[in-house]
Amino acid sequence: MSEIKKLGFGLMRLPLKSENGADIDMEQFKQMVDLFLERGFTYFDTSYVYHNGASETAIREALVKRHPRESFLLVSKFPTFQMPAEDRVEAIFNEQLEKCGVEYFDYYLLHNLNRYLYPNEVEACHLFDHMKKWKEQGKIRHIVFSYHDDAEHLDRILTEHPEVDAVQIVLNYYDWEEPFIQSKKCYEVIRKHGKQVIVMEPVKGGTLAKAPKGAEHILKDMDKNASPASFAIRFSASHEGVLVVLSGMSNLAQVEENTRHMRDFRPLNGAEECALREVKAAFQRTWKYRCDDWAALDDNAYGVPISSIIRAYNSMFIQPDPYFSAELNYYKSFRSAYDLAFETGDYSKETAKIGGAFDVTAALKEAVKTQLINSFQDYMD
Repeated sequence: MSEIKKLGFGLMRLPLKSENGADIDMEQFKQMVDLFLERGFTYFDTSYVYHNGASETAIREALVKRHPRESFLLVSKFPTFQMPAEDRVEAIFNEQLEKCGVEYFDYYLLHNLNRYLYPNEVEACHLFDHMKKWKEQGKIRHIVFSYHDDAEHLDRILTEHPEVDAVQIVLNYYDWEEPFIQSKKCYEVIRKHGKQVIVMEPVKGGTLAKAPKGAEHILKDMDKNASPASFAIRFSASHEGVLVVLSGMSNLAQVEENTRHMRDFRPLNGAEECALREVKAAFQRTWKYRCDDWAALDDNAYGVPISSIIRAYNSMFIQPDPYFSAELNYYKSFRSAYDLAFETGDYSKETAKIGGAFDVTAALKEAVKTQLINSFQDYMD
């Protein structure tokens, strides 16, 4: 297979015929697969848990049964966050191969690692050892994991497991320097270790598919024919070492648009990068809680960077579905590093430091409650 084109088809948001997440519109999905391949793209990314477990079966029907195996790259993920006993690991992996109808995965991931799952599930159940064995057996071609945590813990995992070929992270222009997601810092750690980067959430759950009201002209002035989503995907793909940028496409029109803009990929230029920084600033002006000195919030009696929590809360509620936002993968891991008394502390001094821009105590309480209740990390309760 020739060099991989940098757009990947994420199979988490497939078209549905009803509200049932497993009721995939297979006829439209087949058309989407065919168009994606026709335009020279080959990377398909599924998971044990997507669409209530139906995504792997759907890709078998839409892709594997209808196209030569050498014409595509198929990727799936082990459900690390639903960790069974170790004696079930082999059975789950073999079930995935059977559901997808293949003898091997081109890339295989441990799904959603963080500072908790790594020692308590991944290392305890020797999952990297299983991955190395499967690679030796020819059942997977590349060892990968997806990651939702800070750069420090990512560095530890890659130091301890040089067998890893790539890491999948959230990387988009909005989250590039956001303190929870840490796109830039995590990217730099991966490249320091000489690994490839696989990008998820380049359009941030659909948020970056349009610019905030009043800022639409910023990107139109760059290219009147390009969509905001295409700028976001190109930002992610422009970084050295990026293997592929995943887009969770939900209909044929999205496949048509994304493949059109990525078929002859060109990296962003300096003017386009500046334009995206302006759009990010416009998003920030829509936040519920805003201030001019976020660092002032972090100089508190608990030594906790509480600005990170409130900024993440702001970021949740600019997204089309706040309760399916990437930020919900992070909070419980973050809080585990601190004395939890900080969650009920008095931050009147910090409110004064930012000139009363908002009540920091009330904002933090609201942000903590929302992120705890809706966290994806149920295994940490």
